[in-house]
Amino acid sequence: MSVAGSRPPHPPSAPRAARRSLPLARGDRQSAAACAGLPPEVVFATKAGRAAPALRACAGCAVRRECEAVVAPEDNWFDGVCGGRLWRSGRPVALGGHVA
Repeated sequence: MSVAGSRPPHPPSAPRAARRSLPLARGDRQSAAACAGLPPEVVFATKAGRAAPALRACAGCAVRRECEAVVAPEDNWFDGVCGGRLWRSGRPVALGGHVA
């Protein structure tokens, strides 16, 4: 029962799948990233062979889409791995097959 002027009840919690896509604070996003423990020279590599561990980590990363949205590699001449793709000078690099 609601009293005049009182707040309505809280909406039900978001389903599990929806909770994963909610924005995270910067520190939470960084710690949740699958690449968090990789060395910078791997994450910011410009060659597919050197970037392979980061590309594999991105494949199952929970914040992959949010990472690409925040980093905006096309807008800032990004070099490295972001959002599951290898970028060089803000352009996605064609990998020509699976990364081992």
